[in-house]
Amino acid sequence: MRRLFHISLFAFSWLLFGLCALVVNLLCAALLCVPGARTRFASLSRQLLQHFFSAWNAWLDFTGLVHVRWHGFENIPLHGGAVWVANHPGLLDATFLLSRLPDAICVFKPSMRRNPFLAPVALLADHLACATGTEFIRSAVERVSAGRTLLIFPEGTRTSAHLTLNPCKTGFALIAARAHAPIQIVVIRASRDLLPRGRRWWQVPHFPAVVDIYADDRLEPEPHRPVRATAAFVEERLTEQLTGSPCLVS
Repeated sequence: MRRLFHISLFAFSWLLFGLCALVVNLLCAALLCVPGARTRFASLSRQLLQHFFSAWNAWLDFTGLVHVRWHGFENIPLHGGAVWVANHPGLLDATFLLSRLPDAICVFKPSMRRNPFLAPVALLADHLACATGTEFIRSAVERVSAGRTLLIFPEGTRTSAHLTLNPCKTGFALIAARAHAPIQIVVIRASRDLLPRGRRWWQVPHFPAVVDIYADDRLEPEPHRPVRATAAFVEERLTEQLTGSPCLVS
């Protein structure tokens, strides 16, 4: 009976999420028709998205489906130009972090442009579609240099259920180096079946699920440090924290 209750509640929660997301994106789609919308309404839409995700996370906690615990975030700056990098164990990771980071932008998959529940608000909020090449790097550097917080999952996709961490790409380190911005490492430890790679959003995990999110090392800009060395350090640090007992502020 308890499992059946969780399945029903999980389905209802996704329905609620979809309906609320549709309303938010219809509003943003209308605003996109206004001349200069991305300049005039970008900050407002980021705030709207943050409140939406905060409400969603509060709902998951209230229902007992997912409990998110934050560690060390009260001791670090959440505003200003910085590149935040985190491992990506589950589908909900971005909603957790964007609910906590004020005025942040995120790198999303290009396929999200076709998602009616997410695309309009992502475009209006000035989030970046992941791509290769100099144009993507330049756009990201401009935003971080202007004081934006940029959230990147360097694995490029969710972690496979049988892995601790997928290989990390180096783009985040290049962006931080060119923007002369710090890198904030975030470690996410989540229940293994909480929608990892290969598991669809409708596949019900075991509840209650617990997600621990740790603010780890902060790497200040070092002009002469090679990009690959920075990326390798971050990957090693994430692997170390995920395979051992994290020595982090709790």
